[in-house]
Amino acid sequence: MNINIWSDVRCPFCYIGKRKFEMALDKFPHKDKVNVSWQSFELDPNLETRTDVNAIDYISKIKGISREDAEGMHLHVTQVAKEVGLDFNFDKAVVANSFNAHRLIQFAKVHQKGNEVEEALFKSHFIEAKNIDDTDTLVAIGMSIGLEEKEVKEVLASDAYSKEVRRDEMQAQKMGIGGVPFFVLNNKYGVSGAQSPETFLEVLEESWKDFEATNEPLIIKQGESCAADGECN
Repeated sequence: MNINIWSDVRCPFCYIGKRKFEMALDKFPHKDKVNVSWQSFELDPNLETRTDVNAIDYISKIKGISREDAEGMHLHVTQVAKEVGLDFNFDKAVVANSFNAHRLIQFAKVHQKGNEVEEALFKSHFIEAKNIDDTDTLVAIGMSIGLEEKEVKEVLASDAYSKEVRRDEMQAQKMGIGGVPFFVLNNKYGVSGAQSPETFLEVLEESWKDFEATNEPLIIKQGESCAADGECN
């Protein structure tokens, strides 16, 4: 059974959603027959990487709100993350464009390491507060999951896998996906946002019953997510 997940490694609810989905998948009796593929989605393609500004100050500036209000917004997300065992570090998180990270994801997928690189990038950005637009950081992440250093450097030094990133984003646009995470099971069931493990398990079971894809419209369940305008709720 195929599951496609549109995600951005800059999206906190994408990391939270990944954890909740994994909790559900662990209880799914047919998990060994599930193929998960991560698809690229940039929340802000025009974002300028700023190593001198952390995520909280950045949100405060672009939204025109006080730093206290920005901290309050991140506090909610941090508390939700803790519920699934994640310790976010927003006060040190680097504001970084994710396009090169997505190119690394596409390269890792060729080597059947898509899930591994997603996890490593999420951890680097939200927990370790690393710059996911930095070449050395991306090379280290690639090597940490078993990719060859030389090959990763060659990919990042070129425009390799740019078309694959744009292809995923075009597909998301055609499907009407305006926020992430967004899970599509067998091209029929759509799950929007970081749903509960129980909801994910329910959709997994429903999808399994009619394993083959149909031409019916997506059946979408809504949850907490991040929209293309950068709003997370």
